[in-house]
Amino acid sequence: MKSIALLLFLVCILSGCATSGHSPQGTTGSTFVSNADRRLFTLKAEKVWRLDQPNGVRFDASGLLLRKTGELWVVSDRGSRIYQIDLPDSGIATLASLPDFFPDLFMRQFLTNSRPDCEGLAQDENGFVYICEESSRSIFRRHPDHPTPARLAIDWTPVARHFHPSDRNMSFEGIAQGQGKLWVVNERSDSRIIEIDLKNLKVIADFDLNPSNTLFGEVQYSDLSWHGGYLYVLCRHHQAILQMEPATRRVVAEFDYSQIEEAAENVYLRDFPTGTMEGLAVDSHYIWLITDNNGKGRRQDPADTRPTLFKCPRPDVPGSAQ
Repeated sequence: MKSIALLLFLVCILSGCATSGHSPQGTTGSTFVSNADRRLFTLKAEKVWRLDQPNGVRFDASGLLLRKTGELWVVSDRGSRIYQIDLPDSGIATLASLPDFFPDLFMRQFLTNSRPDCEGLAQDENGFVYICEESSRSIFRRHPDHPTPARLAIDWTPVARHFHPSDRNMSFEGIAQGQGKLWVVNERSDSRIIEIDLKNLKVIADFDLNPSNTLFGEVQYSDLSWHGGYLYVLCRHHQAILQMEPATRRVVAEFDYSQIEEAAENVYLRDFPTGTMEGLAVDSHYIWLITDNNGKGRRQDPADTRPTLFKCPRPDVPGSAQ
């Protein structure tokens, strides 16, 4: 009987099931979805840019946001300043600073760290921009026309059991907004996707999703993106992006980007075997990815510590590949 149970367990893992989530009372967790139920795609990069580092200072790119007006924004996890990425046809992208959008001075009143550790960006249909700060497990919101941001008064008690008590560098790593809800990810150790009702700022569910190649190593969520009624989840360790249907929490598609990240010209030196992708943005024709290489250089050029931005045609959308 033990051997049969073990066999069933291995079959479930190999099939890429999305495990049943632990949710607050009155909500449901994620649905079991086998690998056969999702479409599998491989991403290829159409264009690649190295990001110029402002004043030559180390830039740890993290959350990525493609705004409704077309601008591409990025935040470094070494502060709360937002940068707009100005893209030439290829080569080196420059960063234009937006210094007062989420001022450090405002953020620091909620922090125990000396500087904000901001990891994710999102925007809603009314133009409000959201940023998640990891060390304080906080979400801030600001409209471009309003002078002062606000910290959302969310009670995290229903999901506090998933937070690592002694290490606040394992928490809010990505954020997305859609259909009146906000999603934020608990990065690792106890990886969770947390769903929040924006009307009452209540946690309404938490769950986890697994890539199809989840056999060894924990799933690490490093960013979220919302587009076209779907939530997209960046799984850094397994080098995959999951496309989730919110109503059922089914993974309907999975995008493997390992060939991009591990290409000889792109792969970074790293202290740990996990991946380096930490920023994700999705539109109707492209998937955008950006690295947080933690100040490390690429194997082909160890002195070049610039992050890399990738623009990938969507293989699931006819006509996207150029």
